[in-house]
Amino acid sequence: MAPSSRTSAAGAGWEQCSGCGAWKDDVPSDAKPLSWLRPGTLWRSRNDVIARRFHDPVDHARVRWVKLARERGAPEDFIVQRAQGDVSFLVVGDPGEGDDSQYAVVPGLLSQAEGIDFTVICSDLIYPTGDIGDYEERFYRPYRKLTAPIFGIPGNHDWYDGLHGFMHHICGIDDPDAALDFGSGIRKTIAQRTWRLSKRPTDAELEAMRGGRERFAQPGPYIAIDAGPLRIVTVDTGIQGNIDPDQAAWLERVSLSDPKPKILLTGKPIYVDGVHKAEQATVDKIVTNPAANYVAAIGGDIHNYQRYPVTLPGGRTIQYVVSGGGGAFMHATHQIPAIDLPGVTEDDFRCYPLRGDSLARYSQLYAKKLRQKWLKLTPDEASTYLARQMHRKPTRPGAETRLTRRAEWAGKAIQPLPAGKGFQRFVSEAFDWNDPPMFKSFLRIDATEAEVRVRCFGVSGCREAEHAPPVEDEFTIPLN
Repeated sequence: MAPSSRTSAAGAGWEQCSGCGAWKDDVPSDAKPLSWLRPGTLWRSRNDVIARRFHDPVDHARVRWVKLARERGAPEDFIVQRAQGDVSFLVVGDPGEGDDSQYAVVPGLLSQAEGIDFTVICSDLIYPTGDIGDYEERFYRPYRKLTAPIFGIPGNHDWYDGLHGFMHHICGIDDPDAALDFGSGIRKTIAQRTWRLSKRPTDAELEAMRGGRERFAQPGPYIAIDAGPLRIVTVDTGIQGNIDPDQAAWLERVSLSDPKPKILLTGKPIYVDGVHKAEQATVDKIVTNPAANYVAAIGGDIHNYQRYPVTLPGGRTIQYVVSGGGGAFMHATHQIPAIDLPGVTEDDFRCYPLRGDSLARYSQLYAKKLRQKWLKLTPDEASTYLARQMHRKPTRPGAETRLTRRAEWAGKAIQPLPAGKGFQRFVSEAFDWNDPPMFKSFLRIDATEAEVRVRCFGVSGCREAEHAPPVEDEFTIPLN
C-alpha cells in the first residue's frame, strides 16, 4: 500500500518535495488563478445571496429541466446501465477552478484510471458561476485524457446560471424558455431584477469547446447508475441543499425498487465538520431505511476529505464521506471539533488533510501574508498543539512532545473560532493557494459481489508523488 500522511510524513507532501510536477506544463498559459474575494467574482456569484435571502428558483427550474429530459426520451426513472460484473469508478469532488490546483489532480486521476468504467464529478463542476461558456477551460481541457464516460452531479455553483451550462454540456439538453419563474411579491421581484443571467456562446463556439470529444449524454440532473453489483444514486441539492418533492419521490422509488446495495452521491454531504446536517433529513431518511440497502453516502461541497462510519440502531454501519478535494481551494480541517455523534466517535473519524497538517499549512499562509514569522508552525508542532487541545495523542509519528511558548501562542492565534463562523468564514477562500503541498484528493471505488473497496488518494502537487498518489484512507464494505 502507498504511504499515508496518517503513518508517514511523505503522504502529506511536506518532505521530499523538489517542486511542482509535470502537470504544471499542462496548465494553459492563459489560465489565471481564480480569486475568490475579488469584487468581480463576488458580484458574478451574487445569485447565491439572492437565492438564500430573497427567493430560490431552483426547485421550479429543476422540475422544468426534468420535464424536458423526459420529453427527450430519457430512460424510465433516469436509470442508466453501465457495467456488468465487477465495477470500478473514480469520484472527483468540486474541481472546477480551471487553475493550477485543478490540473495538479489530473495525473493522479489518470494513474488510477486503468480499468475504470466511468468517472463522477461530485458537485461544482464549474466555478464560480457554472456558466455555459466556462466549460472549455474548466472541464474539457483538464479532463481531455480521461477517456471513460463522465457523469456529473450539480453543485450550488452550477446552479448560479440556472443549470443551463450543466444541462447543455453534461446532459445535451437546452431550454428554449430560459426565463426562471420567480413568482410575485416584493422579495421575488427583487430576486428577479437582481438575478445574474449568463451569456450563451454561439452554437459553433459550444461545438468547438468539446474539441471532438464524443458526448455522453447524462439523462438528467439526477440519475441512478446500475453498475455491476451496485446501484449508484445521485441527487441534485441545488443551491441551499434541498431537494424538491418530485425528486424526493424519485429517490424513494429508485432506492426501494431494487435490492442491490447502493451508494448515494450528493452535492451536499449529510455528515460534515462534526455535524449531522438537518437540511439533509429527507435524503438521510431514505439512506438509513434498511429496505433501501445503502452502504455509503458520499457528498461534495466541502473541499477536503472526511469519513464518518456511523453505526445505526440495530448494528448496521453506513459510511458517510465528504469528498470535495478535487481541485478547488482547500477547506481547513483543523477547526473540525472532536467527533462525538450518535453512532460515531473521534476514534472512528478520518480526514485528509490531518488536522495538524491543515493547521501547519495555514500557519505558513498567515505568517507569509501578515509578515509574522513567529506564526509559522511545523507539522509536528501543529499536530502536538491540536492533540493537546483535543486531549488526544498526536496523529503524526514523531510529533513534538514539548511545545515552545511561541508555538503555543501561534496555535492560539490561528485557531480562534470554529470553521464557518465570524472571520473564519472567509479564511479558506482568502488563503487559496496553487503551490505544493496542496492537499487535494479523489476516490477510487472498486466493487465485486463480495465487497466495495474505497480508497482516498491524496494529491500534494509534488513531483515525487505526481503519478503515484499516496492512499490517505482506505476501507472496505462487505456486501454479503
